[in-house]
Amino acid sequence: MTDGAEAPPSATEWPVELRGVTETVVTTIGPNDLWNVAALGVHAPEDGGAATATTWGNTRTRRNFHREGGGYVQFATDPVVFADATLSIREEPDPVLEAADAWAQVEATHVDTDETENGTRRQHWELRPVESDVVEEAPRTINRGFNAVVEATVAASRLDVPAYDTETLRERLRYFESVVESAGSVREREAMARVREHADGDW
Repeated sequence: MTDGAEAPPSATEWPVELRGVTETVVTTIGPNDLWNVAALGVHAPEDGGAATATTWGNTRTRRNFHREGGGYVQFATDPVVFADATLSIREEPDPVLEAADAWAQVEATHVDTDETENGTRRQHWELRPVESDVVEEAPRTINRGFNAVVEATVAASRLDVPAYDTETLRERLRYFESVVESAGSVREREAMARVREHADGDW
């Protein structure tokens, strides 16, 4: 969709209820015809508007949103998927991951751009689902370790960002790692090991 064009009403609804900032995994098609996998925080709609998201810097998601006008937002509860999506480069031949409990194909409309104090460009997007599906309807449980993994991926992704204090981030990572050890399952521990690996063990 062209920047500045008026977006049509959504052809479908989100497959899950969006509350606050929902942590998702997004796939966007790249110039090599593979689907790039990344993490994306989706902000719940306000006052009947569209859901929104922000891309930070010159990411593949940002570039693919501009070029293709959308992607697939996926809802998953596998911590390893989140760790790899946030901290590594992963590409897949198909847009919907096996780990997705639900997904929505979305149109992404660029609505605004600003910069942080340290010059990181943030681009803001409106997301409107045009197709969706619920793959897994059985209840899934989430332990404290899962939440710690999600927070650890955020901290690890900021280790080389000048706006954040490195030692403070390392302290957070050590804490999150202790939560995973005490409250996580085997899968959360594997995910935390991936976080450490992707961050070169830098804490």
